[in-house]
Amino acid sequence: MINVEQLSFSFPNKELYNNISFTLEEGQHCAFIGTSGSGKSTLIDILMDPERYMFEGKLEIDPTWKLGHVSQFSQLDKTKETTVFEYIAEEFMKLQHEITSIFTEMETSSDMDALLEKYQLALDALESIGGDDFESSIHKKLYLADLTRLKDHRVTDLSGGEFKLIQVIKEMLRRPDFMIMDEPDVFLDFENLNALKNLINSHKGTMLVVTHNRYLLNHCFNKILHLENTEIQEFDGRYIDYNFSLLQTKVELQELTVAEEEEVKRNEKIIDNLRVIATYNSEASRGRALKARVRFQARLEARRLKAPFVDIKQPTIRFDVDKEIKKSTVIKVRDYSVAFDELLLQNVNFQIRSKDKVAIIGPNGTGKTTLLRDIFNNSRDSIEIHADVKVAYLSQIQGEMLNDSNTILEEFIDAGFNTYDEVRSYISNYGFEGETVDQKIGSLSGGEKNMLQLAKVAASKANVLLLDEPTSHLDTYTQLALEKAIIDYKGAILMISHDFYSVVNGMDYVLIIDDKTITKMSMEEFREMIYARHFDKDYLAMEQNKKALEMKIELALKDTNFELAKGLVDELEAVIKLL
Repeated sequence: MINVEQLSFSFPNKELYNNISFTLEEGQHCAFIGTSGSGKSTLIDILMDPERYMFEGKLEIDPTWKLGHVSQFSQLDKTKETTVFEYIAEEFMKLQHEITSIFTEMETSSDMDALLEKYQLALDALESIGGDDFESSIHKKLYLADLTRLKDHRVTDLSGGEFKLIQVIKEMLRRPDFMIMDEPDVFLDFENLNALKNLINSHKGTMLVVTHNRYLLNHCFNKILHLENTEIQEFDGRYIDYNFSLLQTKVELQELTVAEEEEVKRNEKIIDNLRVIATYNSEASRGRALKARVRFQARLEARRLKAPFVDIKQPTIRFDVDKEIKKSTVIKVRDYSVAFDELLLQNVNFQIRSKDKVAIIGPNGTGKTTLLRDIFNNSRDSIEIHADVKVAYLSQIQGEMLNDSNTILEEFIDAGFNTYDEVRSYISNYGFEGETVDQKIGSLSGGEKNMLQLAKVAASKANVLLLDEPTSHLDTYTQLALEKAIIDYKGAILMISHDFYSVVNGMDYVLIIDDKTITKMSMEEFREMIYARHFDKDYLAMEQNKKALEMKIELALKDTNFELAKGLVDELEAVIKLL
């Protein structure tokens, strides 16, 4: 059990939590969501090491619980030459070695009591992590994640996504009572993402996972914690049910809000009339009536419904172009090849036209980022760029395009803005306001850094965008805003993404990496391929029906047709029960 009551915490220039309370019970798998910069990672740090933080309120964690942690930014010690199996088994092998050493020491030692106590402690530690059968446990987890083939590979040869999964497996095999993972899905390809889903669903302990990945959110969790604007909301149930609950509440609140606004307007008219009367009639009763109405109006204003979790403001992302290119090939790749220690891509041929929106899809470590960077640098004979093309690049390595030592203001002055006021006005569309713009970029969260990259890309007004994992670290609200910006964009986009929803909602077709080359696939073929592998037969049709109903509800709310909206909500509930 974890119990948080009335917890408040602030940094010198930012309040993060204001009297938040929640509980986590044994065996719950909880998704921790919220907009970028809302303080999710800091709250995780407080849960892991409360002594480091001066917070108000109460935090209770069972002192006997063993804690497991998978960090957002994991670093591999490249000096260690170890296989995947040895890396996962490190703690088991260390305890076995300790037990063997104690046996050896017993042969010559006279202090048997101390050694027997030490021996028992080591045995207990090994038993607590299932040490009697650890080889079988490792093989089962590797099989579950479809990584058995990597058992004897060197850890240093793994892709970033593979290494992340290996870390998750290693931490799970320690059998923690409470496991925390901070965005374990970032940069995972869809196959590895599915493996992560299987690992999460197989874990028996309590789990808190920061994620914005809609696939994981819809398929892995039975509790939601939503942190927003210093407040927290907890919901026992699936993410899809949580969103439905928010939509129901939105319909109810908007209906009440419209009624309240009408009441406020009626009262304002009465106050205006009383004021007019008071100018030529000075009776005390008239003055008292006016004051009473003003007080009533103040009460109406004070009780206006506020719903910080229901209708969160999306950032305004808009990709404009300085110079539109009419129906022409803007990027041509011919006989492109790339190799490092081994051949990654060969005989790659494709072309992108001026309005094409294209996703490059392939497993981690197959050369996608290298290809995109080579196109951006335009340094290969096998790559041809149209003369009128202006390219903007978003890198998955955020330090490649952002200077961590700059403040946000300085970064955009360096990008060509003329004044700080101009920067402040522009960057406010992306959620950066007030003292935030004076922060060093190095102090920002991963999501905030990606937002800055999107803002810089948009400010460039380029007619070709190269986007490498643009949704990584972004909250779901920003992902939706980005999808809309991509759909509305009048230029060409070449995007690497493992986010299934961003690809199917915004791209015209995909380029699939297979057997070290690239082939073109229609969006219909790609969607059917993914659904056939990972979803039930009717899931696609039901999900499309769900989305259509949600759009109809939004339109009904815009027209203040609340009866229609409530009827559509009932239809939506029936669809969600089937998903």
